[in-house]
Amino acid sequence: MPFTWEGRNGDSQMTAGGLQYPIWFTNLIHHGTLCTLTYKWPGLNEHPCSAIPGFSLEDLNRGFENARFVGRETLRRTPQRHVNHWRVGVVFPQLPPGNHPRLPLALGDIYVDENDRGTFWQVLQFGVQNLYDPEPDEWLVMDTFEHRPGTVALPARCEPPR
Repeated sequence: MPFTWEGRNGDSQMTAGGLQYPIWFTNLIHHGTLCTLTYKWPGLNEHPCSAIPGFSLEDLNRGFENARFVGRETLRRTPQRHVNHWRVGVVFPQLPPGNHPRLPLALGDIYVDENDRGTFWQVLQFGVQNLYDPEPDEWLVMDTFEHRPGTVALPARCEPPR
């Protein structure tokens, strides 16, 4: 299934699938609001836009600041890619280490080009963001990566009421 991620001026949009695929959705950060719109999903008939105001690209990047370095790896694809593997997670409640029960909300393994930390080649994410899936995880694999501004478009269903 195709996957794209584009950004411009602090806005960011990830789109997976498309009209001809069984799954099609977009996640975006648009003017400080995190939006998710699922166009198509097996067994899902409602398609509202969920919006979380007060979430920016800076908030996302702050979440990555505490990522843990897992190690250097080689992604055995064509071509092979030498990457640094990072892991980031979100649990609730956020308490210091110790005997405190926690619920995992999200976990991400991010494989970043060893020579260019602005380029990620692969992501495995797990968490509440994938509640529609019986196995709440997904792989993102990038075949190409271009460092240029993209087009971020807020779907009409996600427009705030006037």
